[in-house]
This record gives sequence, structure tokens and C-alpha cells, in this order.
Amino acid sequence: MNLIIDIGNTFSKIALFNNDELVTVSSVNKINNQHIKELQKNYDSPDKVIVSSVKDLTSETELFFKENFNTFIKLGPDTPIPIENLYQTKETLGNDRLAAAVGAFSIFPGSNTLIIDAGSAITYDLINEKNQYLGGKISPGLDMRFNALHYFTARLPQIKTEKFNKLFGNTTKESILAGVQSGIIYETDKTIDIFKEFFTNLNVFITGGDAKFFEKKLKNSFFVNFNLTLIGLNCILKYNGKI
Repeated sequence: MNLIIDIGNTFSKIALFNNDELVTVSSVNKINNQHIKELQKNYDSPDKVIVSSVKDLTSETELFFKENFNTFIKLGPDTPIPIENLYQTKETLGNDRLAAAVGAFSIFPGSNTLIIDAGSAITYDLINEKNQYLGGKISPGLDMRFNALHYFTARLPQIKTEKFNKLFGNTTKESILAGVQSGIIYETDKTIDIFKEFFTNLNVFITGGDAKFFEKKLKNSFFVNFNLTLIGLNCILKYNGKI
């Protein structure tokens, strides 16, 4: 059984896979060793672990994994992966972007695929039919756009996303909702349209904490998979067990 840990900007996910089957997944604010020990006790003692983190792991954390697991992989630019990475600055490529790309590859190998990860930022990443990761685009996420309007102006209020389907707003709050939310929808639909012109039979995945926001809003068809990054990390862990 494989333990998968994805440490993000706002929260972390811990998952267990039995081969390709997702057994359990939970979201936590902070990873702690006791939580991991409980998983080992309750779920047939997973002996392999992969960790993807947006920040550096402490030496104590790394030592814990090395002492408690037969296999420990800290995802980084030199980690072997089952697709070809054509990104020129691999050391600056976010682990979450790469893992989600591998997750999409594991579901649709040999296909042109666009992965949209809607979180703190919105990332658009491409894999071609040769199973090559090409790169993508990075854009501010929903909360980041709302926060920017509040923090970088004198009087615009701080608001959060909520259901809003009008063409325009007739209050300041509604105007911000209209601008931010419709702006992201227009951006995303146009990005998909343009990539479809260059990549035939393009599959589109949407993942991330704000993935639900896009449901029934885009004119383009897409697959929603909230666990795409975890699937990719499990795929990378299995791949390294074979080489």
C-alpha cells in the first residue's frame, strides 16, 4: 500500500492507494507524524511514501519518513517520472503541476490533454500525444483576484466568491463578483479554445480546490477530478518501484 502526501499552500492532502485504487483521502491544515502513524496502524502498514510539497521539508520530517518507510520519495526536479518533461526550468516547476500532469497521463496516455488546476493560482498545463509535458500558463486564482482588488485599492471591499449569474452588477459587491468570476470563465474558455486549435482531440481536466466553481459555467466540455494530483503522485511512486 502506498502513502501519498501533497502539501499545498493552504492545506495538505494525505491519501492511501492500494495499487491504483484510492482507499482513503483526507485534508488537513498541517501534516503531523502522529496522523501518519495512525494511518500505518489502521491500514495494513503502508511501506512506501511519496511527498510533494510547496515548501522544503524539515530534516526531522525527512528522517521520520526514512526511518518508518521502506521507500521514501521527495518529489523534485530529478525524480524519474513516466512522461518526458520538456520544461526548460525544471527546478522552478511546481510539484503539483507536474504531478497533476502525470495523473492526467495515467488516465489518458498518448493523448493531448490540458490540465487546469484551480487553487490559490490557476495553472494550465499541457501534455501532448507523445506523452511530453510541454509547460503551460499561470494565472491568479479566485481568492487572489478578490484580495488584490481589496488590498491594492482604497475603498473596494473584501469579499468571497458566491453564486452570481447576472451579466453585470448594480452594487459594488456585485460588480466585483461579475468582474472576477466572469473574467475567470472567459479566460478559461478562451484558453481551451486556443489550445484546441493546436492540439487535436484535446482532453480537458479541471482539478483543485475551486474546481466546483467551473461546473455548468464553461461552454467547453471537461472532466472534473479532485484527486488528479494524488493519482499522479501514486503513479510516480509506482514508476520508481519498477526502475
